[in-house]
Amino acid sequence: MTDLPAGSVIGILGGGQLGRMLSVAASRLGYRCHIYEPGAAPAGDVAFAVTTAPYDDTAALRAFAASVSVITYEFENVPTSALDLLESLTPIRPNRRALAISQDRLAEKAFLNGLGLGTATWAPVASQTDLEAAVARIGLPAILKTTRLGYDGKGQVRLNHATDIPAAWAAMAGADAVLEGFIPFQREVSVIVARGQDGAVAAYDPGENVHEDGILRSTTVPAGLTPAQRSDAVLIAARIVTALDYVGVMGVELFVTPDGLVVNEIAPRVHNSGHWTQSGCSVDQFEQHIRAVAGLPLGDGTRYADVVMQNLIGDDVLRVPNLLKAPDTAVHLYGKGDPRPGRKMGHVNRIIRRKA
Repeated sequence: MTDLPAGSVIGILGGGQLGRMLSVAASRLGYRCHIYEPGAAPAGDVAFAVTTAPYDDTAALRAFAASVSVITYEFENVPTSALDLLESLTPIRPNRRALAISQDRLAEKAFLNGLGLGTATWAPVASQTDLEAAVARIGLPAILKTTRLGYDGKGQVRLNHATDIPAAWAAMAGADAVLEGFIPFQREVSVIVARGQDGAVAAYDPGENVHEDGILRSTTVPAGLTPAQRSDAVLIAARIVTALDYVGVMGVELFVTPDGLVVNEIAPRVHNSGHWTQSGCSVDQFEQHIRAVAGLPLGDGTRYADVVMQNLIGDDVLRVPNLLKAPDTAVHLYGKGDPRPGRKMGHVNRIIRRKA
């Protein structure tokens, strides 16, 4: 393991709010960040450099790779062709295997099941006939999802009755899909876990998530788990990153059921449900990720406060003047333009109790 010298440049694929907060964390450790983003880049406001170019611009990709010492990413859906070129020039962390698995829901489910971890019952779907057969085997209710892309509730349809099949398949617009059986879970939690280049693993306390319309609304820490459930959640997350020889921070979403914990999905990056760490820990998830990809020792993720993180979605941002007056409340805005329904404009961390 070789530490990245202070002053080095870290390349980040994607220029959204996660890239923005990674850039701020990197600056605290003496690093600079170069953002590669085809579109608008809120991260560009705080980064050392920005390349605005499509992912098929090989000249821009080569110049970007030459300007940085290591490359990481803030979202999963970077085209394979761009990654192939970049990887031949500069190290990418986390590794390509983790990215490939998370980009494809079929590969993700197969990988998790291969580790002996529980997931929803699932079946690949490439046609309406496949969907009919999958429904007959798995039952309803169920959720049909595109195998690739899709986030914040996009690219998925819930089926409650057999009569929903034609419309659900039409909504996939011909894309390959996966049918997942519905899980009657008690709560959803997520574990933010990090693995360093030396194989060390550090996990934050699980947070309890609440979604509305497929978008994360809030994360509360501590989650309503028994000590055994908390331990199991952390061990599952550690098992996943170790199996992938992973370097960086990962978000692992889990359903809590009467029969145990079921993995919903993994995200090979810093995660929305980990924003609470900015107010609850000495080393937040963004610094932890930079430490890992730079080859530094992982930080102490011990929680020193109970925290509620709330996303500011759309017009929620209009509440900011009042939120700024609230005690024990930290406001994080992403520098985006006009609010739109479903658009994450920022988040708020509210400390609800400080640990003795």
